[in-house]
Amino acid sequence: MKMTLPKALKTLAAIGLAAGLLASTAHAQEPFKIGLILPMTGPSQSTGKQINAAVKLFMQQNTDMVAGRKVEVILRDDAGVPDTTRRLAQELVVKDKVNALAGFGLTPLALSAAPIATQAKVPMVVMAAATSIITEKSPYIVRTAQVVPQVAGTMGTWAAAQPIKKIVTLVTDYGPGLDAETWFNKMFTAGGGTVLASLRVPLANPDFAPFLQRMRDEKPDAVFVFTPSGAGAIFMKQFVERGLDKSGIRLIAMGDVTDDDQLNDMGDVALGVVTAGPYSANHGSAVNKAFVKAFLAANDNMRPNFMAVFGYDGMTAIYNALKATNGKGDGTALVHAMEGAKWESPRGPIAIDAKTRDIIQDVYFRKVERVDGQLYNVEFGSVPQVKDPAKTDAP
Repeated sequence: MKMTLPKALKTLAAIGLAAGLLASTAHAQEPFKIGLILPMTGPSQSTGKQINAAVKLFMQQNTDMVAGRKVEVILRDDAGVPDTTRRLAQELVVKDKVNALAGFGLTPLALSAAPIATQAKVPMVVMAAATSIITEKSPYIVRTAQVVPQVAGTMGTWAAAQPIKKIVTLVTDYGPGLDAETWFNKMFTAGGGTVLASLRVPLANPDFAPFLQRMRDEKPDAVFVFTPSGAGAIFMKQFVERGLDKSGIRLIAMGDVTDDDQLNDMGDVALGVVTAGPYSANHGSAVNKAFVKAFLAANDNMRPNFMAVFGYDGMTAIYNALKATNGKGDGTALVHAMEGAKWESPRGPIAIDAKTRDIIQDVYFRKVERVDGQLYNVEFGSVPQVKDPAKTDAP
């Protein structure tokens, strides 16, 4: 039977439409894979534990289907070792064909994976690592974690407005610690304060004792402290053992030191410590109260800390971007969808800076108090919508 040209064109169009529908259906059925790289063992395992728990909770609450695609999370433990992080990121991209990378418990771990994200054009959502430079290392990095200069600089400005004239800073000697030292000192001295000494403690196997003695010898009005999440309990223990809790030297810190996950174990020595940070489990919003209740119920009464919220928000960013791109999952499109995004987090209103792909968030001043028999970081003030001052024209 001879087919006329109009009929032939109609037939070809129908075949093309059918093929397109089949391809679309096949694409819709492909899972969207997230490679979650966290330190589940080693010194930073509390960070991995908190973020992993938050990721699981988010998926329980929001299902594993987004824009017609099933979401799968592939968890890998890097034990906090950069070479392992790099290898796992490579395997997840090449072998598992993940559509996004996420996690990254410390700055060296995030930096080791950045080139892989760039080469593969895969979004890399940083849920913990906090050094300012991280987002500059790949156009595919988006951060839902805090940025250290945001918090340290805000704390420096606050401290300079208090009856604190002379201070010693004590930080862990790696990227975030150096950021904390730089931006606290910068803003504290800009407000008229004097930094007597800037002390740096090794990241591996920290022993604060000799530094605490140096601190006592300097006779400051206060000490400003930054340690990574999990090390704060060690610092507080040695602070008491050296008698500095009774020395008259005031202790102020970044919120990592009085981490919600470990605060109750520190005991009464933590009472009265003033910190700055983006999140407290005691934050009074309805969104946070619901989050804390659900997190406690899902994790055998483990209290969520700031890392849990960073992980929860990281999943929000991925899900929202996947919806905005109708489930297509193209790496470049996903990153663009995250740029400028805003939502209400358990920590309060947040946004992703459209230019830097870093978090914009409120920074809270908190004081450790006993509430219903437990220790909490109780907020008493805040600075709204703080950007990373290292990427702005801040003084």
